[in-house]
Amino acid sequence: MRILIIGTLNGQIGAASQIAIKRGAKVQQADTIEMGLQALRAGQGTELILADVQIEIAKLITSLEAERFSVPVVACGTGTDTQAAVQAIRAGAKEYLPLPPDAELIAAVLEAVAEENHAIIHKDARMAEVLRLAEQVAPSDASILITGPSGTGKEMMARFIHNKSKRKGGPFVAVNCAAIPENLLESELYGHEKGAFTGAVARRIGKFEEANGGTLLLDEISEMDPRLQAKLLRALQEREIDRVGGGKPVKVNVRIVATSNRKMEDEVAQGNFREDLFFRLNVMTVKLPALRERPDDVPILAEFFVKKYSDANGIADRPINSEALAALKQHSWPGNVRELENTMHRAVLLTTADEIGIDAILLTETASGHDGQGTGEAGSGQDDQQNMVGRTVAAVERDLIIDTLQHCLGNRTHAANILGISIRTLRNKLKIYGTQGFAVPVPGEAGPGAA
Repeated sequence: MRILIIGTLNGQIGAASQIAIKRGAKVQQADTIEMGLQALRAGQGTELILADVQIEIAKLITSLEAERFSVPVVACGTGTDTQAAVQAIRAGAKEYLPLPPDAELIAAVLEAVAEENHAIIHKDARMAEVLRLAEQVAPSDASILITGPSGTGKEMMARFIHNKSKRKGGPFVAVNCAAIPENLLESELYGHEKGAFTGAVARRIGKFEEANGGTLLLDEISEMDPRLQAKLLRALQEREIDRVGGGKPVKVNVRIVATSNRKMEDEVAQGNFREDLFFRLNVMTVKLPALRERPDDVPILAEFFVKKYSDANGIADRPINSEALAALKQHSWPGNVRELENTMHRAVLLTTADEIGIDAILLTETASGHDGQGTGEAGSGQDDQQNMVGRTVAAVERDLIIDTLQHCLGNRTHAANILGISIRTLRNKLKIYGTQGFAVPVPGEAGPGAA
């Protein structure tokens, strides 16, 4: 765990740092927001920012977003400054830690940010076999391609491989190739020099350099633009990169793990992905099964998510009754583990009884027509057809896309997978809907009528 402290913490920097270091964290400190940004631009990297509530938290978060630094911020201040705490949370801070620092509170925050150490919860024999293969190939430096449907946990598998590798002491850096526009992805990966393009106000170290000595995850690599694929191939072959606007190459030492929810052989055949790059990445393939192919994992994962979201919402942990469990086992889970997680999160929030029953389990209706029964969501095909008559194809498509996104709690990758379109196509359509005045769910948000 790498932590960046920004501000003076009312003179409590030393105490907070020592507590974090004893819990296994590496700590660096910056006096101001600009100094903190300079540390991030220099590729020092961090997984958590502890920010003095006396600095402008809103400005810090806006600056992080503007420069595409995806780092959670925890505000710190004196326990009596409740107004500052409220303002910090409203500005986007994930938590508020009172000062002087408490060892157990800091430990709890570190554990929460670490996401349960990225443990892969499983019981099914098929998943156990996949994990055995991943553990076997992890110690090598070979590139690994992780494939599987959206929502199966490909990033968690990448972290598992990193933690079992010889590079586990080095950084693990993830880049979502589908979430970053093509014109920014090159700078994100390779960095840029000051003045390289409009908006390049300072030199920034890219993810390749940030991951030096560790692992670089290229998530959803099949969405990468072909022009950038050529530059990536050179980086892998030569083990060096060129910053945008730079004058000389920079040597890098990284292990590449890539993921895709598409069949890469088909992408190569269709001309969407370079064959030479595919062979370079595909030294070893780890294929994650869909959740419906690992049925023994459904009950244990459901119980895990119930406990996780009960704890997160301060709700008593309640058992799942037999009727609800039977419905979970029957469902085909088109959204895989991510869909199960969202389902159990909703169930925790909806349940008022002493156990989680079928009325709190809201499932997606599938083509078979068996799922969603008893939830009030399943409608007859005739009714659906009547609702579409008299409407334009564009309007029906728009409602389908927005409804699917609402169901996925705003998750673009998950929604695109269910809809059978690329994340790029989905983003373009959502941009159009937004300019037309339609409400587009943001990640983590379920709109009205969302399942």
